[in-house]
Amino acid sequence: QVQLVESGGGLVQPGGSLRLSCATSGFTFGSNAMSWYRRPPGKERELVASISSAGGSTNYADSVKGRFTISRDNVKRTVSLQMNNLKPEDTAVYYCKPEGFRSWGQGTQVTVSS
Repeated sequence: QVQLVESGGGLVQPGGSLRLSCATSGFTFGSNAMSWYRRPPGKERELVASISSAGGSTNYADSVKGRFTISRDNVKRTVSLQMNNLKPEDTAVYYCKPEGFRSWGQGTQVTVSS
């Protein structure tokens, strides 16, 4: 059974930083690409960033390029999202997800506000 536990969210001022983490179990972590998604208030869930199974390739939504960095640790089975220069429009619930699975975790709330 796939389990995904996101953490690291919180309230931060514009321009601030947060680092999200996702602990995983129940699948072969090192064989799957991983992604971070977010659901802004009142909007659909959207893809934020993806990383290949070995970590050598990453992709980002245009809205976060240059500010967010996705990384993974295949020994610890974790995927992280470093978020810098946060903006109010980054406010959302953030989720991690392995490619090829429909499972979602509970997410972690990020609120960017002064």
